[in-house]
Amino acid sequence: MNTEEKTKQRFNYELSMTEPRDPVLTEPPLVYDTKCYSYADYLTWTDNKMRELINGIVYAFSAPTRKHAIAVRTFFCRTFLYMTKRKRKGKCEIYTAPFDVRLPKNGETDNDKIYDVVLPDICVICDPSKLDGAGCIGAPDLIAEVLSPSTATIDLNKKFKLYEKNGVKEYWVVDPHNDAVIVFILQKDGKYDEGTAYEMRRGATHVPVKTLEGLVIELKELFEG
Repeated sequence: MNTEEKTKQRFNYELSMTEPRDPVLTEPPLVYDTKCYSYADYLTWTDNKMRELINGIVYAFSAPTRKHAIAVRTFFCRTFLYMTKRKRKGKCEIYTAPFDVRLPKNGETDNDKIYDVVLPDICVICDPSKLDGAGCIGAPDLIAEVLSPSTATIDLNKKFKLYEKNGVKEYWVVDPHNDAVIVFILQKDGKYDEGTAYEMRRGATHVPVKTLEGLVIELKELFEG
């Protein structure tokens, strides 16, 4: 059973949710074609559409739902406040989408040699050498993705493998449909652990952030604003 199947089973997550919603929000990610694109190609697209590159394949997505936006806002606000109070802002930075994260292969950092460019909902970078005028080049220390019907398969499968391969130390999968979070921690062998689930329906109240010692995210705030 792969990560996507395990997580869906754990959360009982269904891609075809039953509550009414805007049809635009339930479209599957648009895959343009099978041509391999690079970051150099990506930079030529000026229509302001939200796109990501995974192994050179282009995926597009639409605006998030309100619950999705609440989760992102809460995570960002709590983390930024923690950084400010603990005087850690100079050591780690937090960003929200749209913010380009380029993941080079084999140390190839030229634009035409980069085939993975993602826009995580949340990312925390603690190595300032990875930040430049275009965004982040290299793996963030923490990435959080908020599930939606149109992105769940990518977040739980393609991005899981991509983040694991590139050494993202902490990967959060946030499920606003089930008021739950699963956190994957990178192990010494370069693989994620089985993941730790935090579900409000099972009594969980908060989630610790391993990357930022002492920070916890309250689930009620995360899902109810």
